Amino acid sequence: MVKVAVLTLKLYAPWVHSLKEKRMEVKSLVAKIQNKFHVSVAEAGDQDVHQSIVIGVATIVAHSAQGDSVMDEITRFVELSTEAEIVDEEREIR
Repeated sequence: MVKVAVLTLKLYAPWVHSLKEKRMEVKSLVAKIQNKFHVSVAEAGDQDVHQSIVIGVATIVAHSAQGDSVMDEITRFVELSTEAEIVDEEREIR
């Protein structure tokens, strides 16, 4: 039976002072994640808060261990791909 792995990352970007700056950062990060991991990614909250970025990621996995592995890789990739700090992370595998 296949499972769905869902990862939600909340990031803090103190240098962002406008929604335009935030949009550019989110668009870049979403594209990088999609290109590297071939998963579904979208901004998932706090759209009107300049320095807060919430990214939701979902993918189909064969088993829970694969889901954990993919989510670990994505989290590490995000840490290396942006200056924004990950302040919260939620994971779910269904």
